[in-house]
Amino acid sequence: MDTPFTATCTCIFCKHAASLSFTAEQGTCIAFPDKYPVTEGHLLIIPKRHAPDYFSLTAEEKKDADALLHRLKDDILQKDPSVTGFNIGINNGYDAGQTVFHCHIHLIPRRKGDCENPRGGVRGVIPGKRGY
Repeated sequence: MDTPFTATCTCIFCKHAASLSFTAEQGTCIAFPDKYPVTEGHLLIIPKRHAPDYFSLTAEEKKDADALLHRLKDDILQKDPSVTGFNIGINNGYDAGQTVFHCHIHLIPRRKGDCENPRGGVRGVIPGKRGY
C-alpha cells in the first residue's frame, strides 16, 4: 500500500499502517475491520494522512471517506441480507470519547433485534437523552 502515513508518528494507525489488512481504498482514505467490533462487519474508514479528527480533514479526504461509506454500505447489504440499518459515528475530542487521535469513521451494520430498543440511535451516548 503506497500511503503517506508518517513512520515517525506515534498514532496507532500510522505506526501499524503497513500491517493493516484493509478492506477498501478510495483515493486519500482506506477502510479496515475494527479491532474491537460492536457488531459483525464493523469497519473503520481513515485518511491516509495523519489528521487528528474529522474537522482536520481536507475536502478531498471528506469526499473520499463519503464515497467509501457508500460503497462499503452497498457491499455489506449485498453480502449480508440480515443487515437492516447502519450507525455512522465519529468521536471528535477526548470528551466526545475519542481515544485514537487519528480521524476514524465507524460504519456499524445493524440488524433487527441486535438491541432491545434502537430508538434514538446515537443519541444514546448521553444517558437519559436516547428517548424523545
